[in-house]
Amino acid sequence: MTDTQKIPYKIYLEEHEMPKQWYNVRADMKNKPAPLLNPGTLKPMTAEELGHVFCDELVKQELDDTTAYFDIPQEIQDFYKMYRPSPLVRAYCLEKALDTPAKIYYKFEGNNTSGSHKLNSAIAQAYYAKQQGLKGVTTETGAGQWGTALSMACAYLGLDCNVYMVKCSYEQKPFRREVMRTYGANVTPSPSDTTNVGRQILEKFPGTTGSLGCAISEAVEAATSREGYRYVLGSVLTQVLLHQSIIGLETKAALDKYNITPDIIIGCAGGGSNLGGLISPFMGEQLRGEKKYRFIAVEPASCPSLTRGKYAYDFCDTGMVCPLAKMYTLGSGFIPSANHAGGLRYHGMSSVLSQLYDDKMMEAVSVEQTSVFEAATKFARIEGILPAPESSHAIKVAMDEAMKCKETGEEKTIVFGLTGTGYFDMVAYGKFNDGDMSDYIPTDADIQKSLSGLPEVNL
Repeated sequence: MTDTQKIPYKIYLEEHEMPKQWYNVRADMKNKPAPLLNPGTLKPMTAEELGHVFCDELVKQELDDTTAYFDIPQEIQDFYKMYRPSPLVRAYCLEKALDTPAKIYYKFEGNNTSGSHKLNSAIAQAYYAKQQGLKGVTTETGAGQWGTALSMACAYLGLDCNVYMVKCSYEQKPFRREVMRTYGANVTPSPSDTTNVGRQILEKFPGTTGSLGCAISEAVEAATSREGYRYVLGSVLTQVLLHQSIIGLETKAALDKYNITPDIIIGCAGGGSNLGGLISPFMGEQLRGEKKYRFIAVEPASCPSLTRGKYAYDFCDTGMVCPLAKMYTLGSGFIPSANHAGGLRYHGMSSVLSQLYDDKMMEAVSVEQTSVFEAATKFARIEGILPAPESSHAIKVAMDEAMKCKETGEEKTIVFGLTGTGYFDMVAYGKFNDGDMSDYIPTDADIQKSLSGLPEVNL
């Protein structure tokens, strides 16, 4: 029997095999992520303080680093069933085209209208807001996947949704913006003149194309200044990684069905939501000493928080109104170049992933966007899926690792996260196809200037 006959192209779980709980990787971490700090007192944030910004149940999840599993409410399970379980795909065509002995699998998260994995946490956060009796939520979005996902979740549950979209993405991705509006969301380009912090940023950086840090500041102000609203975030926070663990749990269950053990697990990294979700159950095994894997975080060379940032406490937003988080950061004032085509625009990395990276439990590499789009185009022509620019960072490194296997003759098993589709990213693809895309790498001076504004925290 050939390998093709033994392992199907797409491995699906049955509905009854879907995870009923989320996994909290912090429970197995010996070195826990450092706590969020109050920017005024520099003391750990309390549940009461966080409750002014986030939903109560989400605050509990954010602060709990000992409970390994959280039950997924039935209503969220039922929503998941509309597009989950998502397939784990064996990339036979890509393997053949690369002429590699490596076995390549990808977990495809684009089987929903939002086109990405973001819906996994959006429905959870909207659900807890609804359960609390809130009127609505505010958020930020970069490339638009998170804003789209949250607008879908809020429409499903009857909540008001207000999205601050990074200005350059607002202008470059009008169709993503219109999907959000179709689902009833109010979408504002950020920075804007609708908030105090937005006006301050515009005055300090006239003509700025914006950043996630700017949009976060505006969304937090909008939530805390309105009765019956809370702020929700699509990445970075530990509660988000918890919800996204559904990706890794499904991936592991699908691999276990065929007794497959991956050697390398790869994910793109912006704030950390999809990477953390994909690797969590595998990382748990490694933390418990049960297995050993090679984890690779792939970030853009234009926004390289892990590979060139500093591990320190920093503001989570440009307006410096959010709690301080200890993370690998480029500085809260860092604004990626406007020619950055993907959504991986955040200045810092999840505290959970930052701690794991600092503990040498995972690797990180940065890649330039022209090489990313070269890999994306090749993947689209071979595997038949047009990948999102963010996902294509993982594709690029997965292909690189497969070619290394060709050189050495090693039959390694590679798994990567295909976080979503690129059908709303055609402006970026157009620039690449026209030869107008360029690479931007910040200089050491650029990064040092941004890092010079880090807050002084002596703990």
